[in-house]
This record gives sequence, C-alpha cells and structure tokens, in this order.
Amino acid sequence: MNKVLIIGAGGVGSVVAHKCAMNNDVFGEIMLASRTKAKCDKIAAEIREMHGVEIKTAQVDADIVAETVILIKQFQPKMLINVALPYQDLTLMEACLATGIHYLDTANYEPKDVAKFEYSWQWAYQERFKEAGLMALLGCGFDPGVTQVFTAYANKHYFDEMHYLDIIDCNAGDHGKAFATNFNPEINIREITQPGRYWENGEWVEIEAMSIHKPIDYPGIGPKESYVLYHEELESLVKHFPTLKRARFWMTFGQAYITHLNVLENVGMTSIAPINFKGIDIVPLEFLKAVLPAPDTLGENYSGQTSIGCQIKGIQNGEEKTYYVWNNCDHAETYREVRGQAVSYTTGVPAMIGAMLMLTNPEWMQPGVWNTEQLNPDPFMEKLNEHGLPWHEKVNVELPHEYPA
Repeated sequence: MNKVLIIGAGGVGSVVAHKCAMNNDVFGEIMLASRTKAKCDKIAAEIREMHGVEIKTAQVDADIVAETVILIKQFQPKMLINVALPYQDLTLMEACLATGIHYLDTANYEPKDVAKFEYSWQWAYQERFKEAGLMALLGCGFDPGVTQVFTAYANKHYFDEMHYLDIIDCNAGDHGKAFATNFNPEINIREITQPGRYWENGEWVEIEAMSIHKPIDYPGIGPKESYVLYHEELESLVKHFPTLKRARFWMTFGQAYITHLNVLENVGMTSIAPINFKGIDIVPLEFLKAVLPAPDTLGENYSGQTSIGCQIKGIQNGEEKTYYVWNNCDHAETYREVRGQAVSYTTGVPAMIGAMLMLTNPEWMQPGVWNTEQLNPDPFMEKLNEHGLPWHEKVNVELPHEYPA
C-alpha cells in the first residue's frame, strides 16, 4: 500500500488531498499535515462527506526538520507532497533525505528575507538524492509544472528545434472581492512586484515590473491585458532546451487589481522589511496577508475560467512551425468537485498526477532531483485528460507575438 504525506492545508493542499482520496487505489493511505491541525481536520471532513474516504491529519511545523522527521517516522509514507510555503522546501527535502522517502513540490525555494526565487538551492541536492536512491520532483504544479510538460511534449512530437516560447496565463474569473490573490498573498505579491525578466539570445533581460504588456486573446475568454513577469520555469526550460532563442512568461491582471497593488506598494504595505510597531517587529506584507481573503475561501460563487498554455515557434524538417497547447479550467466546476477554485485546482491536480506517476510508472521514478520537462511527457499528458485538466492543441496557427525576421 502506498502511503503519502501531504504537508500544507491551504487551497492547493486541499485540492491535492481531495484528488489523492479520489484515487485511493494508488494512494492507499493519506495523511494531511499543517501547522494548524484544525484546517486539516476541516478538509478531512469534506473528503469523508464527498468521497467516502478517511484520511489522517496531524500538526507539524515544516520549518523544523526534526518535527517533520518525527511525523514521517510515525506515519512511514513512501513520499511527501510539499504544498506548504516555498520557504520550507529545503527543510522538507532534508527531512525526506533523513527518513528515506521521495519528495515533490509545486514551487521552487525562496529565502523568506529576500524576494528571490531560483532553482540553484534545490538543484544542489542532486547528488544527495541520487546517492540515496530517492527522487525529488520540483515544481509539479501548472506553471511551473504542466507548462514544462507541454513544452517537452511539443519538443518531442512537433519540433526539431524550438526557438521561441511564450507561456500565457489568464485568470478571467470573478470572485466578487475588491482585492484578493488566488494563491498565497505573500508569495503572489512578492512575485509580481519584483523586476520582470525574460530570456533572449543567451542572456536574461531585466525590465521594470509590469512594464511590458499587451492584450492576448485567450480561447473561450477573449482578449485580456497580459504582462511579462519572471517565472521560475523559465530558468529550468532554457537550461534543458538550449535551442530556445527567447522565452517569456505572460500573466493577466485586471486594472482594479493593478490599482490596488500600486496603492499598497506606494504606502509600503508590500515591503518584506520589518518595521517596529508599538514595540513589536512586523513585516508589512505578512500583515497584509492576514487581512486579505484567504485563497481557500474564494471558491464558492467564483465564476469564469482560467486559461494557461504554451505558444511555441520553431522548425521541423527545415520548415517553420507554430504550436499552441493549453487548458481551460472552470472555477464553478472545480468548486463542485473538490470545494476549490480553479487556480488551486490547476496546481493541485498536477501535483497529484506527478505523485501518481512516481508511485506507479518506473519511467517516472528516477533517483535524483528533476524538473517535469526532463521526464517523458506522454504519460503526464494522458493523466491530465483523465483527472480534470483536458488540454487542446493547434498547429501552424498565427500566434500573437512578434518574431525576428
């Protein structure tokens, strides 16, 4: 029997727990753990009511390796799915090495005191995991995660060389709140307020945050203003697909969201530098997170869709070729299925699929530290269609980007 330990009981953790329970022929025994056990218990009750499956719950502080080690030794899972905070990636990887279990996460490590995320810290674990005969699968959400699988699938089936990659991410949903983030506010705001970056001609080009934007037409949604951000999968993709001449990541934001963000930034509420307030050091962004709606509360009455995909131009058999692959996900449908909104769903389902493939497909269980695009994309693409994230593709269509002559 495969036992799995899920750490993190936010919106994504809830989706992962639901989807693992819905596939308990693979995940025979499930434990959901978090710093706040009551959140785990609430999710466990929903799963019992909706799917008739019992899961275990526990309290753990993922910042403390020893606590996680004790929990792992008690439960004895085969693998750990980390859907806690990116700050905790390294402590959880250490706990897995200490106890001899496999590891998967959905976002790469970043230090808590610096708004900077990159894979170097986790890639440095390659030899330790390989020597231990353990696998660590990094960034197995949607973006990062599925977007890299999409790119690998395109490279395998449609191109001899990929030259231009644009990852486009649209959330056209309406949650009815004046201002809220669809995943952890602290991580989300840190991500979009730092300078943008994209890859071009063998080097990173840095731009002022949100300074490059244009409308992009999303299937079933229509045109939405989209902004170039730096996103972690770019670092991995340009490393593993060196023929790429340019790689960019685009994300949509409504004007009301940007106005709120600008005001918050201008008054210092997005700062991660501690300030002293009545004798207590507080981080403004952490306080802001505390007063904003929690992402896992946004699902009910959330309407509209997300649309995330990869638009690629390259060469096959000496001919220029374009390829577009994407998924659209409906907020209301995901709430009915797992009590979660589509942004959490599109991250949580791929995490479950990655764990499923690690446990059942020998081709996907490889010792060492891996990104999703390094493994055979075909089984993952099949599972997306089976587990709620069907994808669509178009070949040789006009793409909404400029390319050098």
